[in-house]
This record gives sequence, C-alpha cells and structure tokens, in this order.
Amino acid sequence: MIPNRQLNDYVREQGLKLDRTELQIAVMTLQAVLDVDKATVQRDLFRYPVPKLSEDGACSLIEELADEPYDLAPWFGGESEPARTLLTNLNALVDSVNHKIGADWLGIYRRAGEGKQARLLKLAYLGLPSRAEFPLTEAFAETSNNSRVGLTGWGVLIEDVAAWRAEGGGYYECDPKVKSEVCLPIVDEHDRVLGILDAESSQVGFFDESRLVWLAALAIVLAAPFAAMPPLEKM
Repeated sequence: MIPNRQLNDYVREQGLKLDRTELQIAVMTLQAVLDVDKATVQRDLFRYPVPKLSEDGACSLIEELADEPYDLAPWFGGESEPARTLLTNLNALVDSVNHKIGADWLGIYRRAGEGKQARLLKLAYLGLPSRAEFPLTEAFAETSNNSRVGLTGWGVLIEDVAAWRAEGGGYYECDPKVKSEVCLPIVDEHDRVLGILDAESSQVGFFDESRLVWLAALAIVLAAPFAAMPPLEKM
C-alpha cells in the first residue's frame, strides 16, 4: 500500500484539492489492476499509428497518418517478455482509469534518452492517433504542455483551451476538438520526473474533482513501475 504521506505530498505539491479518502480508494483500485493476471492482449502493444508531422517536425498533421506505425520495441531492446508485461499493465491501467472518467483521450509517457536527446515517449494510450515523442527542450515546452510538465514537474489543468490560448498560453494542438486538458507528472521519491500522463476532452471544464482523483491516483501508482524500469535508450 502506498503511504498516505506520499499521497498527501503529491496532492500538495501539485496544488490539487482532492478528497484524501477518495484518492486512497482510487490508488488501491489501480494497484489491484496491476496485481490481476491479464488475459492475452489481442492488439499490438509495441506498435501504434501516428500522424504525419509537418516538415519542421513541430506539428501533427490532423487526420494524415504516417506510412509506418511507431515501433516501441527498439527502446526495449526488442519485444522482451518484461517489456510486454509492462505494456500490458500500462494499457490495463489506461483502460481502467478511462472507464471511470470517460475522457476522449488518455495517454502515459515515460522519459527516455538523456541530455539533448531527452524526450517523453508514449507507451500506452486510448483515443485518436497522436505523436509518439515530445522533446524535453525549453523551446518545445513553449507550445507543449507535455514537455513543460516533463521539464518542470508541475501539472497543468486547462479548463478551457480556447480561453487558455487567448490569454497567451502555449498549446500543442493534436486535435482541434479538444476543449479541456490535464497533464500531470509522474515523479519518484526524490521528485525527479519519470514521465507524465495526459488526458483530453471535447467538453469545456470536463476534469472536475471526481475525475482528477483518478488521474492523480494513476500518476501516483505509476511511480513504482516507472522507477523500476531501466533507462530507455533506443537501440
């Protein structure tokens, strides 16, 4: 069981106003998902479709898919059984959480690479195809909440994307129908950012406290398996 202190620390540091009992219940529920034997997953865990990028690589081209799917296997040194188990668990967590919150898009990213090559790598998601990697650079963070949260460790809640952009907030648009978004960091016990999760909705103000509880629980539960992973380096 994750100590209450860890839950309280995360909620306080992220400025989330959540009921601690509800959060503890959500964390315990998601931990149980990791402990259950999984049925054989039919979909390809290592490959997924991605949109084409513009020539400068900065923007996704909406509704235009790349000729080849993105392949996670090189990051794990092949389709090993430990990697398959990890991806199975991550997809099960995404399925479980989104069954509770009903977001239009939900994804989990792990930090990969070092130095100038550091990036966020999408390991599991539900929803429309989206880019696989987000560079962890200050330049990219100017327009990407994912990269900003990955660099700073501070979560972002956007209740109204149009209002956010009108006020000068940077925003990386994968789907023009997105009206609200939450991006939360996944951190270890030393507050180092291991990855992020991102959730989107076509409704303004969609991510209320009842939904944020499950997203915060997901970020907290992911800390242990992410910390146990060896560094991801493309081979």
